[in-house]
Amino acid sequence: MKHIENIEQLFSRSFVESPLIESFEVGKIYLTSGKLIACDPLITNDMQAFETVFPVGDFSVLLHKERESNCVAYTEIIFSHSPIAEWKLATVPGQDTNELQEGEVFGYPVDSGMGCFMDIETQESLNQLEKRLYHSKGVDFMGIYEEFFHEYFFDENGAIDQYAFLKPSENQPGTIFAFEAGYGEGFYASYIAYDKEGQPVKIVTEFIEIS
Repeated sequence: MKHIENIEQLFSRSFVESPLIESFEVGKIYLTSGKLIACDPLITNDMQAFETVFPVGDFSVLLHKERESNCVAYTEIIFSHSPIAEWKLATVPGQDTNELQEGEVFGYPVDSGMGCFMDIETQESLNQLEKRLYHSKGVDFMGIYEEFFHEYFFDENGAIDQYAFLKPSENQPGTIFAFEAGYGEGFYASYIAYDKEGQPVKIVTEFIEIS
């Protein structure tokens, strides 16, 4: 089964019905411009936003785990509850799905084991935070993960959770939804559902294909 057909089967309704998946509504992400990015935030500080422009505001985020492994299989943002008319592979400017060979997808690489969703303006806030920390700490700067992300995932007792909502700027409302990506390193695609008016209903990133 092609990836997009599997996504369509799993996510076109208001709930995921699969004995292999456990689903959680984990919070809301705030998008300030509607220009959404999906990336590994530790290795990609200049990721392009998707061509589709999404609504601005707070939107529910769902995390879907593979029951057997307890790993994150899919992450989902819901923008509306309109009936879904079609699904498309999410692309950034310059990507043409007609150029893909059978089985190929566009997506993003993960080297750190972490993926995320965030607005392009939030990406800029994260980059500015990294620069400020680097300049203020100098040789003591350990990297943006240790300086910012780590405390959201680990404390003195060990791991806190597999996901977190982070706010890199006190002056901007944009948030990052960061999470463990599947089994770790890999290359992962996102898919967008549209209503009959061509407006985005939801976006799903796939880390473990479950059919």
